[in-house]
Formats: sequence, C-alpha cells, structure tokens
Amino acid sequence: MNKKHVLLDIARSLAMLAGRDLGDIPQLTDSNAYQWDGQSLELLPVEKVNFIKLELLLGIENQKETLLANTEQFARGHGANNALLWGAKGMGKSSIVKAVHADILARNTNDPSFKRLILVEIHREDINTMPHLMRKIGKLDARFVIYCDDLSFDKQEMDYKALKSVLDGGLEGRPDNALFYATSNRRHLMPRDMVDNETRATINSNEAIDEKVSLSDRFGLWLGFHNCDQDTYLGMIEQYCSFYNIEVDADELRAEAIAWAAIRGARSGRVAIQFVRQLAGKKGQSLS
Repeated sequence: MNKKHVLLDIARSLAMLAGRDLGDIPQLTDSNAYQWDGQSLELLPVEKVNFIKLELLLGIENQKETLLANTEQFARGHGANNALLWGAKGMGKSSIVKAVHADILARNTNDPSFKRLILVEIHREDINTMPHLMRKIGKLDARFVIYCDDLSFDKQEMDYKALKSVLDGGLEGRPDNALFYATSNRRHLMPRDMVDNETRATINSNEAIDEKVSLSDRFGLWLGFHNCDQDTYLGMIEQYCSFYNIEVDADELRAEAIAWAAIRGARSGRVAIQFVRQLAGKKGQSLS
C-alpha cells in the first residue's frame, strides 16, 4: 500500500469517527470551478479562474471549434465525448479547456437549455480517487467537466487501470453528468519505451501493447497540438499586444519577439505570452 492510500484510509477513518460520510452530497457554492482534494475527498471552490480568452488562442482553430462544440453539447445534456488533448508543450492544451468553459458561461447565462456547467480540476496524483469524485458529483444537479493537466503514467504504475474503468468499462462507469478532459505530452499517456519494451520482451506482444495503449481509446476525442510556425507565433504576439493595448513599433516588436523565441529554442503560445508579459513590464503596464 503506497503513501497515498494510507492517507486516504486515515481520512476515511477520521471521517467515520466524526460521524461524517465521505459519500455525502457535497454543498456547492456560487463558484463554477472547483479543485478536487484527493486527501480529504472534498471539492474546494475556486473563486477566480486563471484563464485566457478563447479568441486570444491562435493557431489552434480546429481544436477550439471541436472542443467548444463537444462541451456545448454536454452542457445541453446531449451526447459528448471524453477528450484527450495531446502534443507539443505550450500550445494551449490546458488554456483551451479553461477558455472553453469560461466562454460557455459568458454566452449562455440566461439560456434555459444549458445546465449549470462546472469545471473541476483533479491533480495527477489524485487520479486513483476518481471513483470517489464521480460518486459525489453524480448526485448533484449540474454538469461537470473533470479536468486533469499533464496526465501520464510511468512504468509500474497501476492507477491507469482505475481510470480506464471510470471512463468507460467499469461496473459503475462515470455518471451522465460528468465528462473527463485530460492534457498530455504523450498521445497514449504512456512512455514510448513501455510499448517498445513490451514488443521486444513478450511472445504475444499485441496483447501487452493493447493493455498499455487502450487507456487512450477511452477518449472519444483526440485533439493534437503541434509546434507553430514563425508567422503564427508573431500573430499571437500582435494579438496579445492589441488586446492589452501595448503600443510598440512593428519592426521593433518583430525583432524582439524573434530573438525571444531564439533564446528559448521554441515558438509557442506560452513563449508568446511570456514575451508579452516581459514587454508590458518594460513599458510599466500590467496584463489585467
């Protein structure tokens, strides 16, 4: 039994001594975003979500359109898929989830066809408590997008089997009012060498490989994110400068932005907003 399971057992024991049932229906606040505490098995409200407006996320138009449509379908109580957002670092995988949620809330506050849409962040180390989270939110009159950033599994880890069961094939499965979005640098959530080693070391390698990669098959949507070219990168910076009213000479902006990317050895949305923050600071402005 690992340390996480020991702590969970202690939490359950203390709850029983206090007369509190960990399966009780949680009380939601006015907040539309929460963090899941895997140790106390509680939903903690987030009063202010750190997000970038959807229209500011450039270079990922197809991904935005697809995830927005999927999430809107879910918010209306229609069919929708779990989504795996995988690929290059800094290209907006986590930003798009928060931006889509915020966009739907802003546009549909008075639309009776939309259910209350709540974003719940679960940390990678708490994935083994997903069944507890699902039982709690399944009793609530709202719809929940469960979101895990930078999800992946290494050798010897078994938490992925519990996640597979929750997503699709288990006896309980996931409740109708829950959807799961995950971001990862790995398309199959597993290191490439796990699959390669199985291929070399086993007689019936197909079964071993299927066991490792079938977790990603539980996601009905696979959205790939790839490194952007220079024009897209510069377009991101120009869009940010326009939105935040940062005035700078166009030639100067281009030269400094290219130099910034060269120093970091990458062009991405993350590198772009980092440059804009630095530029705003030099000019005595804030990004608010």
